[in-house]
Amino acid sequence: MVGGWHITPPIPHPTPLRTKGAPVRHLTRLTLLGSLLTLTALAPLSGAETATAVDREGPAAHSLYPPSALALTVAPGTSARTATPDRAVTLSCAPRPSGTHPAPERACAEIAAAQGDLDGLPGQRDRFCTREYRPVVVTVQGVWRGERVDYERAFDNSCLKDAHGGGVLAF
Repeated sequence: MVGGWHITPPIPHPTPLRTKGAPVRHLTRLTLLGSLLTLTALAPLSGAETATAVDREGPAAHSLYPPSALALTVAPGTSARTATPDRAVTLSCAPRPSGTHPAPERACAEIAAAQGDLDGLPGQRDRFCTREYRPVVVTVQGVWRGERVDYERAFDNSCLKDAHGGGVLAF
């Protein structure tokens, strides 16, 4: 203690870690080189070889499915901007129908039959619905066969939604 002040001795500066004379940065370079060699050795197992094998099979092997993945929502109201969705499902149609939609096979088939036009869905034309006014709004967003989809439509009630949308909007 000098004049009421505590003086702490300076902390010695650490010296770089050395292993058998090699500085840390040399070890880091060796570690990176080892990682790179490991990744290079494992690359054929990651699917890169599969792509080259497909290339050798000919033109038929190049056919890729264009993306078809949609998110569908239904909400009470007449506009998606002001409504909070009650339900939402996903629908993926390529390479095979899947998603959280209750009937993905039927929904994909109906969209394909309408050539992606959601206003042209086959629906259930002979279905009888009440004239009750409880509007619902449906949105469909995503990609259908490589084309962007941004669809919104309001219906007077859920029955009319189901009648128009058939298996696609029945969720």
